[in-house]
Order: sequence, then C-alpha cells, then structure tokens
Amino acid sequence: MKRTTFDFIVIGGGSAGSVVASRLSEDPGADVLLLEAGGSDRHPLYHLPAGFAKMTKGIGSWGWQTVPQRHMRNKVFRYTQAKVIGGGSAINAQIYTRGNAQDYDDWRQMGCDGWGYEDILPYFRKAEDNDSFENRYHGKGGPLGVSRPVAPLPICEAYFEAAAALGIPRNPDVNGERQDGVAYYQLTQRNGRRASAAMAYIAPNRGRRNLTVRTGTEARRLIIENGRATGVELTDGTRLRASGEVVLSAGAIGSPRLLQLSGIGPADHLSGLGIDVVLDCPAVGENLQDHLDLYCICELSGPYSYDRYARPHRAVIAGLQYLLTGKGPAASSLFETGGFWYADPDARSPDIQLHLGLGTGIEHGVAAMPQGGITLNACYLRPRSRGTVRLQSADPAKAPLIDPNYLQDAQDRARSIAGLRLTRRILAQPPLKPFIRAERLPGPDVQTDQDCFDFICAHSKTSHHCAGTCRMGADDTAVVDTRLRFNGIGGLRVADNSVMPTVISSNTNAAAMMIGEKAADMIREDHM
Repeated sequence: MKRTTFDFIVIGGGSAGSVVASRLSEDPGADVLLLEAGGSDRHPLYHLPAGFAKMTKGIGSWGWQTVPQRHMRNKVFRYTQAKVIGGGSAINAQIYTRGNAQDYDDWRQMGCDGWGYEDILPYFRKAEDNDSFENRYHGKGGPLGVSRPVAPLPICEAYFEAAAALGIPRNPDVNGERQDGVAYYQLTQRNGRRASAAMAYIAPNRGRRNLTVRTGTEARRLIIENGRATGVELTDGTRLRASGEVVLSAGAIGSPRLLQLSGIGPADHLSGLGIDVVLDCPAVGENLQDHLDLYCICELSGPYSYDRYARPHRAVIAGLQYLLTGKGPAASSLFETGGFWYADPDARSPDIQLHLGLGTGIEHGVAAMPQGGITLNACYLRPRSRGTVRLQSADPAKAPLIDPNYLQDAQDRARSIAGLRLTRRILAQPPLKPFIRAERLPGPDVQTDQDCFDFICAHSKTSHHCAGTCRMGADDTAVVDTRLRFNGIGGLRVADNSVMPTVISSNTNAAAMMIGEKAADMIREDHM
C-alpha cells in the first residue's frame, strides 16, 4: 500500500520542483514526496541534445495553446508546456542564461528583499558544475552540468564576424560581468547529454529512502483546512497529506491553474465556473509575461547547417556518429549560438536576445527550407504587455485559457520589429555572404513597419519564457511574500517562475532552478 502522509509534498517535477524535492530530502529526517503529472524521461530523445527539434511538436507536452491574440489578428499560438519529469529542462534547447543582473536588482527595488543580484548569485553558483569557468560568477561541483557546445559549425564563426561588422562584440560569457554581445551559449549538458533538472537532482538520489517520486500522478486540487494547506487530492480521488508544507512548483501556467481549481483565485471567475471559493485572490493568474519570438530564415548556398541531416539516411549517420564519439549533429542543441543586444540604444541593458538556429523548421510552425537554411530568432526581453491564465472549466481535464496578450503595448510592438530588423541586418553582412543564398522569410517584399507587423502576425511563436502569474512581493496584492509563502494560506509555498514579478531578460530555465535552490533553503530555515 502506498504511503499517503509526508512532511513535504512538492507538486511539479520540473526545473524548480526537482531542485526543491532533492534539496529537502538531503535531510534524512524529512520525508519528501515529488508529484509529476507527466511520465518518465526514459525515451532517448529526452537525453539527446538535438531531440529538442521534436519537443515543441508534442513530445512531453500538455498540448495547450493560447486564446486568440487580439493584438495580433487573433493568431493562436501553440504553447508548449512540459509534461514529463524534469519539466521544461527535459524538452528545451538547453540554453543556460540567467538574465541581467539589473533584473534581480529591479525585483529588490520593487520590495522583494533578498532577491537582488548579489543575493541570488550564490544559488546559481551552487547549482552549477561548469566545464569552462570557476570564478565569481560560476561554480564547479554542483548537480547541474553546464557546458560549452561540443558541435558548433563554421557558420557560427561567420555569424560572430557579421555581428562585429555592426559593432556588436563577441562575449565569452554572457552570464558573467557583462551580458552584451554575441556568444556561444553555455548549455545544460554534461558529456554531450542533456542535463535536465531530473537528471541532475533526482536521478542520482533515487536511492534515498526519504525521497518518493511519483510520475503520471496529476493533482486535482489542494486540500485547504482552517486556512492551511494540508495536502493534495489527485485526479483519481486519492488524498495525500503534508504535515509540513505543500510546495507548488507546476510552472507559470500550471501553478495558477491548480490554485484556481482549488478555489483560490479571482472569486467572480471561480464562482462563474461553479467552483467553491476558498480564498478570493485576484492576482492569481494575473501578470502573465512572455517573450514573443520573431525570426528571419535564410536559404543557404551549400550544406552549412544541420538541415542536411533531416533526411532519414543522414539521421542514421548522425546517430551512429553520436554513439561512437558523443559529437556531431545529434550532440547539438541546434540553438547554441546567439547573444544580447539593443533595440533601444538607451536601454539600461540589452533588450533583445538572439538565437541562431543551425537549421530551419526546428520548432513547431516554423518554415523549413528544402535546400537547407538557418534561422535567426529575436525576442524583445522586457515586454510591458500583461496577460492572464484562467480556467475554461472546473474540469481539470480541460486546458486552461492562456492569454499572453502579446503586443498589447505599443512599445512591445516597436521593439519587436526593431529586433526583427536586427536579425535581417546581421544575416545580410559580408562575412555570411559565402554561406547564404538569399533571405526567404520575411523576404524582400517586407520593408515597412506595417509589412513587418503583417509578417509577425503570420510568422512568430512563443519563446517558452512565461512568468509572473503568482507574483512575489511585499505588498498586500502579491500572491506570495518574499519567502514564497502564499499570502492568506498557511503551509503553502509557490516555487517556480510564476513568482517572478517581472520576466528576466533571457531564457528562464536557469532562473527556475535558482528559485528552487533558494526556496529549499528558506523552507529548511523555517522547518529544520
């Protein structure tokens, strides 16, 4: 018979939840349960770096989409949210970026004491086992493998030279002293394999008697008794009890969704769906932020990208090369080159992030070039637009209503178009001429801002960087306080990217693990 009572129940085995559960179980006196709605990560694609190309197309995902985006001609976006142990870190492009130092100092200035850059930097270092750096910014010996790319292509160097032609410098470490510039990204990989949060924090500790991991186990609602979270009810009706705390780490979409299913959220919305209101908390599901990803695609004049391995016989060759050497196309995250620069030259730090895709058609909905090509993505990093996560039904089997509200703010639209123009300028520079036959998307007919907006409405995607829906703060309207304790309900914390007051200026996976590390320390301080 399965146990039903634990000291701590962590809901969500993703980038933050895996960290929290692992760290709490370091105390042999603490019984920890980690619940993950998705399955195991046994499939080889979860460990093969290039497996990312399959991930946004449905593997290990809930299969959700956005509501029609009213500021983008009602475009509906596929909105990949991980449903597998390891969460986003098991299906992403493995890019390890932390944001800009000023992002965290801004949080502190908003009232989030303890979350400034100098406060959180030790947690990034604690997590890391970096194969290139050990200094003020980076650590070695942590659970998380962080590595330089093992399979770059010559066109990456040409990209750096093209950026230099526009005055954009090369930066050896965008997670170090400065973020500005183009770079080979550091990757969450170890020995040519994906280093997900599950592989880094859970797999090595499966033998701990006080750590229980249950995959394929979906929460129906939190159990709240006398103003305190005492456990969780599963979709099969099973009830599990937590004598210490319930830690919600289901992500920026999953956490507000489960709270609302539990009767915690905007009272009018919940009542309208027939859900009994446990706590009227209007901010749950508000403040959704995401980076809108735009892209320029060029056809190449030769076999200079990994597109040539899309054909079955070449894919077999790539697989054999990986098995024998640990290198080659299968060892590439496909987006291991990029950087940070400015749409607004007066911005306080880079406000555009670039990702160079060593192929085309890599992500869902992005066009492929039959003769081979490359993709240069750009996203505006500090959007003003704010969206929501709401329920469409009290039935947990129904997808939530996800509304990033892309481009609601005029500045977001202008800066995004500037980012798109930057990708086209880089790809048009002389150092890339020997590689590129022609720009195919947006193409020569797209020139004016209106043309660019028309193109964006047809060709754009999420960057998978959603955040902010259970906002942390010191004010009464915040969902959680600065120790991530839920305001108004005892015994409940939220620890994932939903607590970010503002989305950071980069990919968000590394920050999720940092939040998990810091949350675990705070929980231990309060209980152990």
